[in-house]
Amino acid sequence: MSDYQTRNYTAHGGKETVIGGKLTFLPGAEVEGLEALLPSMQPPQLPAQADSVATTIAALKDDFNALLSKLRAAGLMTSADTGGDET
Repeated sequence: MSDYQTRNYTAHGGKETVIGGKLTFLPGAEVEGLEALLPSMQPPQLPAQADSVATTIAALKDDFNALLSKLRAAGLMTSADTGGDET
């Protein structure tokens, strides 16, 4: 009797395939039905950011910070440490 157990096998009458090892897709391979299982790879659409009409550095900073806020709210950027003022 062998102690070997296969890492990849089909179970439940062929309704389930278990992959316990590495799964390699070669060029030209196709996978069907995966779109329904994975989230969309498209990044979220951000709310509109008006073009800056700033005429001072302070106003430009405010416009830039508004853009950063929208990026963070959309999950495209992590929150920064706001403990210090780095100007």
